[in-house]
Amino acid sequence: MNTAPVDNAAPTRTLTLDWDKLYTARLYAARVRPYLATALFALHVVEAPDVPTMGVDRYWRCYVSPAFVARTPVDELAGVWVHEVSHLLRDHHTRSDRYAAAHDQHSPADRLRMNIAADCEINDDVYGEGLTRPAGAVLPSRLMLRDDELMEDYLRQFRLGRLTADWAWLDCGSGADGVDRPWDLGPDGANGLSEQERDAVRFRVAQGINAAPGSAPESWKRWAEQAFHAPQPWRDLLGAAVRAASCAGSADDYSYGRPSRRSAGLPKVVLPSLRRKPPQVCVIIDTSGSVSDAELGSALLEVAAIGRAVGGRRDCVRVMSCDAAAGLAYTLCRAEDIELVGGGGTDLREGMDRARRMSPRPDVVVVLTDGYTPWPPASPPFRTVIGLFPRPVKTQEEEQRPRPPAWARVVSIG
Repeated sequence: MNTAPVDNAAPTRTLTLDWDKLYTARLYAARVRPYLATALFALHVVEAPDVPTMGVDRYWRCYVSPAFVARTPVDELAGVWVHEVSHLLRDHHTRSDRYAAAHDQHSPADRLRMNIAADCEINDDVYGEGLTRPAGAVLPSRLMLRDDELMEDYLRQFRLGRLTADWAWLDCGSGADGVDRPWDLGPDGANGLSEQERDAVRFRVAQGINAAPGSAPESWKRWAEQAFHAPQPWRDLLGAAVRAASCAGSADDYSYGRPSRRSAGLPKVVLPSLRRKPPQVCVIIDTSGSVSDAELGSALLEVAAIGRAVGGRRDCVRVMSCDAAAGLAYTLCRAEDIELVGGGGTDLREGMDRARRMSPRPDVVVVLTDGYTPWPPASPPFRTVIGLFPRPVKTQEEEQRPRPPAWARVVSIG
């Protein structure tokens, strides 16, 4: 948030939230910052009279004061929408928790300083081009600091004091500094987003920024490049697997849709050309209890990349959840809409056996897993690519991870 609350000491009548005005401001924000539209509409609004202005929690709920909406112009409200969703996209609550643990800074004053530093990271380039900067906005220049730095950089450069006295009221919510508020609905409250859903929103925003980089500030371009790991080059991996198998997916049928180049030497004769069919791919995602939500988010990122690698032919990609039992295989529609079911033990042989019985049988099976599973003793009747989630710290358990089979191509995910 950016606008200081008014003095509420005097008794006032209870206001009802002006939903039309609030949603008009969100539409305005989406029009002037189209690359953030997915995130803006992912926020669930909660009317909260006790909130000073507007604030967010880590589950993508936005708590709104009716009095603040009533006194704030639409163009300024649009800026607050963009500001609050930026806290969530940039994961400021997790970064604040990490900074607090590393530097043993857990007091309310420490968390206020983190909120100020997070606002500095956002506000140095959020305004202008349709968004009005409110009076009293937190800016690096007001702390005599440079623009275009990260929250962690700013935290090393200032302390609370005379320059920050005007921001003692600042409260962007637990989504900014990681500390729960009395009005927060918490992880079990209604309309919160799961970690996978939050990652899906961030991924869609990053995709939008990368697709049209000219419309976004440099800080958002850098964020989009670093928000998620680069997916594997699945076009090359799938192509190599199909060629090695000498099966469907290579040029194996004739079509008149694109005439042969040899037709130029035979006037009035149209010759067919060989048609290269995209491979049929089955993606098996390990959903056992040992796989984290972050790794499942990485798996969805890889699924989206596989869909692009087969030329956008989503009918050629089927996705299956598997822990100790194989789930249903769904044709790919959108990666973020895939329902991942599991949480038990791990036996990916069940998933590979179900893939073997599919019709049509896949040309390539991609298995995304942490590797703690038994593998089939013999090569299945399709090429297999195993994507392993890395385990950065080797423990005794890590040493006991079964070695992937020699008949599979193994790559690292994330």
